[in-house]
Amino acid sequence: MSEKVFVLGGEQTDFQRNWTKEGKTFMSMMREVLDDALEKVGISYDEIKRLNKENRVAVFVGNFDAEQYANQGHLGAFLTEVNPALFGVPGARYEAACASGSVALDAAITHIRAEDYDLAIVLGVEVMKTVSSSVGGDFLGTAAYYEKEAKGVQFPFPKLFGKLADVILERYELKEERFMDALAEISRINYANAKRNPKAQTRTWFMNKEHAMARGGANNMAVGGRLCITDCSQVTDGAAVTILASKDYAKEYAKKTGRKIDDIPRVKGWGHRVAPITFEAKKQESIGDKYILPWTRQTVKDAYKRADLDVKNIDVFETHDCFTSSEYAAISAFGISEPGKEHIAIEEGTIDFGGKKPINPSGGLIGVGHPVGASGVRMMLDLYKQVTGTAGDYQVKGAKNGLMLNIGGSATTNFVFIVGK
Repeated sequence: MSEKVFVLGGEQTDFQRNWTKEGKTFMSMMREVLDDALEKVGISYDEIKRLNKENRVAVFVGNFDAEQYANQGHLGAFLTEVNPALFGVPGARYEAACASGSVALDAAITHIRAEDYDLAIVLGVEVMKTVSSSVGGDFLGTAAYYEKEAKGVQFPFPKLFGKLADVILERYELKEERFMDALAEISRINYANAKRNPKAQTRTWFMNKEHAMARGGANNMAVGGRLCITDCSQVTDGAAVTILASKDYAKEYAKKTGRKIDDIPRVKGWGHRVAPITFEAKKQESIGDKYILPWTRQTVKDAYKRADLDVKNIDVFETHDCFTSSEYAAISAFGISEPGKEHIAIEEGTIDFGGKKPINPSGGLIGVGHPVGASGVRMMLDLYKQVTGTAGDYQVKGAKNGLMLNIGGSATTNFVFIVGK
C-alpha cells in the first residue's frame, strides 16, 4: 500500500447557477461537469473504454442527500447515463454528510494505493435549490443526530455552530467584541477572495467588514446564537470532478501530454478521524483539552505525519468554513496559531489572501458555495490549481504544498489531505 497517488486535475460547475430554474437535474450537472473535466485534463471517453477493458478505471461519487433533494438514490450508477463509455466501469456513491466528497476521494486514493485501479474519477454532486431554505435546513439536520439535535429545530446547523462560538468564548475567556470582530473578518476575507474566482457563487455579491459586523438587523439576521447570515456558507447547486492516477498511469499521461511526472502533484498525506456525533458529547469530551475539537486537530496531525511535513511547509489552506466559527477553530487545528489565539492570526492578516498562511483563496464555502457532496472534491481541485500555478486571479504566489480540511456534521467526520509536487 505504498503506491503514490497523483492528481491530474478536473473541473467544477459554476456554483452561481440554479439548475432547477434552468429546468435541469442532478443528471445534467453530472454529465456537464464530467465532460468538462475530461476535456480539461485531456482524457477522452475512448481512453476510458481502453482502461475499462483491463479493469483499470473506476468512478467514485460523493453525495450527501439526493434521496431527499432529488428523490433519487444509487447515484454511483448514474455515470452510465453520462456516456456509454462508462458502461461496465465500477462505480459507487459515498456519503459522510458534508464530507461526502472527501470519503469518495479517500476510497479512490485507497484503491489506487492498493493497485486495484490506475485511474479514478471522483465526482462530487449536490442539487439543493429544489426546496425552500427551511425544508433544506431540515434535510441538512440529518447530518447531525436528527432525533436529538435537529428534529423540530429550524435551521439546526447554524445553531450547532453558534454553540461552537459560545464554547470558544467561554473556554478561552475571550472578549466578545474582539472575537466577533474576528469572525466578521473571516467572512470579509472569504467574500473578497470569491470575487477573484470565476466559478464562485458570491462573486458578484456586495460584502464588506461593516456589513459583516452589523449583526442582528434586517440585512444580517441572526440564525444561530451569535451567528448571523454573513457567518454562514451558501445553499448551492454544484458539482466538481477531480481525476486521480497511479504512478504508472501518471507516467503514461505525462509522456502523452509532454510533461514530466515531477510536474504532476500527488497526495502526500491524509487523515480521517470521527468525533462523537452530538455537539454536546464533543463539548464534554474536550473538557481539559486545549483544543475544543481535538479530533479535528488529530486528523491534521495524522496528515502532517504521513506527509512528513508540518504547518511551516504548507503554503495554502482550503478549509471547511460552513460557518465562521468552524474556520476560526481550524486556524489552531492547522497549527497556524495556538488554541485561543486564533483572533491574533486573523488580526495580523496571516490568513488573508496576501498573508503568510492564506486560507480559502478560492472563497471557501462562504464565498464559493457549499454543494454539500461536492465541497471536498472542489477543495482537492483547488489544491491542484494552487500547486500547479493554474488558479488564475486567486493564485497564491509560490504555492508548493496545500492542505484541505473537510468536515461532516458538527466536526464529526474529519478528513484532511495534503497535495504538492
